[in-house]
Amino acid sequence: MNLEETTIHWVEIAALAIGALAAAIIVIAVVYSTVRYLVQIIVHRERREKDYKAFRETLAKALMLGLEILVAADIIETVALETTLESVTVLGLLVLIRTLLSWSLTVETEGRWPWQPERNENGKKVQEI
Repeated sequence: MNLEETTIHWVEIAALAIGALAAAIIVIAVVYSTVRYLVQIIVHRERREKDYKAFRETLAKALMLGLEILVAADIIETVALETTLESVTVLGLLVLIRTLLSWSLTVETEGRWPWQPERNENGKKVQEI
């Protein structure tokens, strides 16, 4: 096995490992969040709406993290292994779809577009450090 084949082999393994990490993050977050939510609604019957909102936010954040990591795996795979016009086009479409999903999750959980400044409970902008 020459150096080029060895490098390609390790890049394939890295892309698979990163994709598996993203899937594991999503699955673990879904299971953990669901169990936590079920325990919370059993223990705190009067806080169901608050617990449901926390459940959805936790899931959305895990999905956004998983999507970002999947994009990294796709970029590594496309740039290092399959640099064809077709693979770059597919990567572009995947990144576009995942970006739109991330935006919609941000709007759903935070009530604002990702490029809008965060606001506190009084409606004032949160200052960045």
